[in-house]
Amino acid sequence: MSDDKESDSLKTQGERPITVSYIFPNGDKYEGECSSASGVMMRSGAGKHTSAGGIIYTGEWSEDKMHGRGTLQHPSGALYVGEFKDNMYHGMGTYTFPDGSTYKGNFHMNRLEGDGAFTNAQGLVWTGEFHGKAALGLKMQHNI
Repeated sequence: MSDDKESDSLKTQGERPITVSYIFPNGDKYEGECSSASGVMMRSGAGKHTSAGGIIYTGEWSEDKMHGRGTLQHPSGALYVGEFKDNMYHGMGTYTFPDGSTYKGNFHMNRLEGDGAFTNAQGLVWTGEFHGKAALGLKMQHNI
């Protein structure tokens, strides 16, 4: 995202983020806050990135990576709302699958990891300890 005019304006503003609207060569678009590190523009602060393929991330950025709270929408209908670290689902969040089922709980490096609850498309809720694709000892929640 380097642009000499934008870099020069950052030098006069110090390290405060500036708001930009940028279209990447591949057709992606970013609107939001940026800062300069060694003369290079990086997404930092709040912003929205829309990929040419229709993936939309709205949330916090740090050092040009999704980092902090945000929402990631996929064209398939899948949706993640929660915490990010270094461009990955990391921390507490909710992932909604294209069929409407959801997982709400802990994530670690894009994987379901730790306590969580999975609700299938029919509304049945399973709670317990998730470890990526494994989820031994889940309990089904009954509504009495």
